Amino acid sequence: MKSNLQSIRKEYIKGALTRNSMPSNPFTLFNDWLEQAIEGEVNEPTAVLVSTVSPEGTPSARTVLLKGVENNELVFYTNYKSRKGTHLAQNPHLALTFLWHELERQIHIEGIAHKLDPKTSDEYYNQRPYRSRIGARISPQSQPIPSRMQLLRSFIKESSRWIGKDIERPEFWGGYGVIPSRFEFWQGRPSRLHDRFLYELNKDGEWIINRIAP
Repeated sequence: MKSNLQSIRKEYIKGALTRNSMPSNPFTLFNDWLEQAIEGEVNEPTAVLVSTVSPEGTPSARTVLLKGVENNELVFYTNYKSRKGTHLAQNPHLALTFLWHELERQIHIEGIAHKLDPKTSDEYYNQRPYRSRIGARISPQSQPIPSRMQLLRSFIKESSRWIGKDIERPEFWGGYGVIPSRFEFWQGRPSRLHDRFLYELNKDGEWIINRIAP
């Protein structure tokens, strides 16, 4: 490697957080930051890193797109037979990470996932682009495949089956709702003295707020 990784540094100067600015409910700030990322045309503002734990206790992470914030839950859709789906079937605890470089912000969330009801998954699936619906039906997500050509053949064959018909959502594909119990809001600051505020849900259903060290 030609680059000297130890010399790569950046000063963070775009924002700040104070205790007085932190709302009592973390979803308020989450929604504000997400809206600012969208309006600021951040690259892939809804991209979120989903981290799960296997039955053997090993961690795994991948990126999906957030598709909703409803009733204090965060929503994404995927293949239930994928690696993350099989992990969540055994252990519903997961972590979500939003990283917006352009705003020098991160949000780290921990919580529990549950499958959405089939009607909700149907409604979202039916509004997806045609090709995305076909792709969801034919992709054995996370499983080995012989070639990209085989995937394309499956796509063409499946497309021909649904000409002039409503494409049905496969039972192995649908949504998850994530119920958070912990939020951390991170704002980059100069000299690596970053602002970090932690929200934790107590047994009485109240959010406890603390500033934590960078």
